[in-house]
Amino acid sequence: MSVSARPTGELGPQAREAALAELRATSDPGAELDILVVGGGVVGVGSALDAVTRGLKVGIVEANDWAAGTSSRSSKLIHGGLRYLPMLEFALVTEALKERGLLLQRIAPHLARPVPFLYPLTKRFIERPYVGAGILLYDTLGLTSGNSRGVPMHKHLSKKATLRAAPSLKDDAMIGSIRYYDGQVDDARYVANMIRTAASYGAHAVNQVSVVDFLREGERVVGARVRNNQDGSEFDIRAKQVVNATGVWTDDTQGMVTDRGQLKVRASKGIHLVVPRDRFQSTVGLILQTEKSVLFVIPWGRHWIIGTTDTDWQLDKAHPAASARDIDYLLEHVNKVLKRPLTREDVEGVYAGLRPLLAGESDSTAKLSREHVVSHPVPGMVVVAGGKWTTYRVMAKDAVDEATRTLDEKVPASVTATIPLLGAEGFKAAWNRRNRTAEETGVHVARVEHLLNRYGSMAADVLKLIADDAGLGQALPGADDYLQAEVVYATTHEGALHVTDVLTRRTRISIESWDRGVAAAPVVAKLMSGILDWSGEQQENEIKNYVARVKAERLSQQQPDDASADAARLSVETGTRQP
Repeated sequence: MSVSARPTGELGPQAREAALAELRATSDPGAELDILVVGGGVVGVGSALDAVTRGLKVGIVEANDWAAGTSSRSSKLIHGGLRYLPMLEFALVTEALKERGLLLQRIAPHLARPVPFLYPLTKRFIERPYVGAGILLYDTLGLTSGNSRGVPMHKHLSKKATLRAAPSLKDDAMIGSIRYYDGQVDDARYVANMIRTAASYGAHAVNQVSVVDFLREGERVVGARVRNNQDGSEFDIRAKQVVNATGVWTDDTQGMVTDRGQLKVRASKGIHLVVPRDRFQSTVGLILQTEKSVLFVIPWGRHWIIGTTDTDWQLDKAHPAASARDIDYLLEHVNKVLKRPLTREDVEGVYAGLRPLLAGESDSTAKLSREHVVSHPVPGMVVVAGGKWTTYRVMAKDAVDEATRTLDEKVPASVTATIPLLGAEGFKAAWNRRNRTAEETGVHVARVEHLLNRYGSMAADVLKLIADDAGLGQALPGADDYLQAEVVYATTHEGALHVTDVLTRRTRISIESWDRGVAAAPVVAKLMSGILDWSGEQQENEIKNYVARVKAERLSQQQPDDASADAARLSVETGTRQP
């Protein structure tokens, strides 16, 4: 198949059935996969894209939804890790800055963009030269990483200029600042886009498929026994190599195979608050030092994201819960620099995620390295763990390198540094003609810009849905930023199988609206129902499940500590186990 004729990467219900049929067929003699990837987070999906663009026969399964775990609950930043410079981790920072440049300029310019931050200065004379030298090194490492930086250089600001950029800061909060840039991305949208890109190159990608066991021939892993969570059926997938990219579940999935030579992963909980943009005035984000970690205040459309915490988590991995203590901790620290303090009533949304850190000797997860490790604990299985979101592509490359090392045929080197995601090609031209597109379609230019920033050049596909059915151009209830057409597109093209998938990951309504998507849920369910052929009972259950999920999260956020928050999060029956 020529590249120009490759599939569009649609992940609707028919495509899912076709992928399932292809995976079932791997049990036939000579039909096995080259690589089966287990885990649909950013590293797993990155591994599938890396492998399939090397010409390999690839399958990938995800137990829940694409990016349902850690990969949709990050700080939404693509960054080198400014705080790692004092730890002298120059190689780690340089590698991450190289990846930042690639994402911003080549791989996903439609999804990633520069974002400015102020680094506040509070001590006279000594701090500005010291911090300035660190940020200059940060910028310089970005220049020498082998890529264009993709962001402007830093700039020193006086106290007056700092308060002009951020009028809501207390007058005595700092004596000046340094403005620098990093990158930003909607993490869940990026993963959804990347799995479509992998599918467009021929990867057989299926979500809601769990591994129940690994297939063995002697000591060698030769595939996996899986369950289709949509209908309960089980079948075998055979592969020459399995790449285990299951993040905080790594210990569990490794344990199905061996207890020797395992990587050990610790889960560190990070929570974030979402507040309306009008709660304080600033044209830039903030980076603040706390006694335990670094606190970011990040511009996010019509909102701010405030985070994060960094605490050990040993409770339910599928539903990490934010406690009242976590929320109060973030509010307390951000209020130290704001003229008008934020309160719990200002918080629109809260989300909690787990970082998969390589277990070390330190008692504090904040002190564990973000380095990643690839291992081959038993023949036929490669495990990749650790790392950080920004360097997912390097982790994926290293995992596939290790997996292909034992294959009989010579496998080409990774090419993902040159592979743009779907929607990247033609994005800048589409952006330049957005006013004409608005005139031609009758869709307001602000809506067109919103779609371009979410779908890139594929925004034309969403606009066509509206052209065919004008009702799909209406906003969702309680979520004016999102159109009904986006629900249809998420279901027909992006693999959404549940209302939760749409409201928490294909859109971010669950954290960006005051009711956390409860008003939108019935409309979303109705739009999805016709495409997925739900019965009336299924449609009602989807709504009930989502409302129960929101209730459980709100209840957990009123609890004083992790244990009670976890119990509250799990106490509300949600019918089906959806993250």
